[in-house]
Amino acid sequence: MRLFAAVLPPADVLAELGTAVDPLHRIPGAERLRWADRTGWHFTLAFYGEVAEELLPGLHERLARAARRHDPYELCLARGGRFGHRVMWVGAEGDRTTMRSLADSAAAGARRAGVAMEDQRPYDTPHLTIARSRGRRPEVDLVPFVTALAEFTSVTWTAGELTLMRSHPPEAGVPGAQPRYEAVGRWPLGH
Repeated sequence: MRLFAAVLPPADVLAELGTAVDPLHRIPGAERLRWADRTGWHFTLAFYGEVAEELLPGLHERLARAARRHDPYELCLARGGRFGHRVMWVGAEGDRTTMRSLADSAAAGARRAGVAMEDQRPYDTPHLTIARSRGRRPEVDLVPFVTALAEFTSVTWTAGELTLMRSHPPEAGVPGAQPRYEAVGRWPLGH
């Protein structure tokens, strides 16, 4: 199964972000973006890819240990950003040091549990993906979208849980289909 470790913002924070994102759909070119489904908005800490069923008990044990070693921390969603002309996101402000440490622990724990972590990059830019360009070449200038979110800051909340998420691929042949995410493990931080 395809898995990743994540921090999930609370519903009220996601609703606040939704209110800020709604006007972006009226910017020219918005219809040429693939907008992430709001039910799947999250901060990926570590991407595991395909994980064999027999590795799950060890992965669960390592993630529980990682969560215990990190105290809850304060975060808020803040400002838009982009990776080139391919991905538009909203960032995080607050205790990014603890978030980065939790991400490192989630990746290290998975490696110790036997999960291949070949594609893991350093956790430099905590972000929640909002939209992606369709196709291989950049078709939409993301600058106006990012600029529209330049002043956005959500309320602050306490990130208190590490979540193991399963990604179900979008339904083949269905235009606009989105991946579906399912929580398959949750561990409170600091306990």
